[in-house]
Amino acid sequence: MRRLRILLADDHPMVCELVARLLEPTCEIVARVRDGRALIQAAIRMNPDVIVTDISMPVLNGIKAANILKESGSSSRIIFLTVHEDMDFVKACLAAGALAYVSKPRMAVDLLLAIQEVLEGRSFVSPMTSKAAT
Repeated sequence: MRRLRILLADDHPMVCELVARLLEPTCEIVARVRDGRALIQAAIRMNPDVIVTDISMPVLNGIKAANILKESGSSSRIIFLTVHEDMDFVKACLAAGALAYVSKPRMAVDLLLAIQEVLEGRSFVSPMTSKAAT
């Protein structure tokens, strides 16, 4: 059986490393990029099964990159992995075509579950822990 192909996009190398460590036992990390423009280029070139991206990145943020990928007809399933726990961000990410929204503090618990859910065509949103989410 073919391993799930994942593209990681985050401007913090340590976050990419942590995510890769979490996913590599069961998934193939096809690329790690640090900005939204590189995310779009890598997604078009590699056509990953899943894209795990942050919102706040240089050059082009993750939401704008997701919108561009959606408009281009990309079949990659998008999961946002972010520190932002405000419902306005959640709504913007889902409107941009994401199927899941995972809070970075809940990454170890929620990311693999979110991947399973999006592969089944369902959406997933981490329980929010900040006061902004209430």
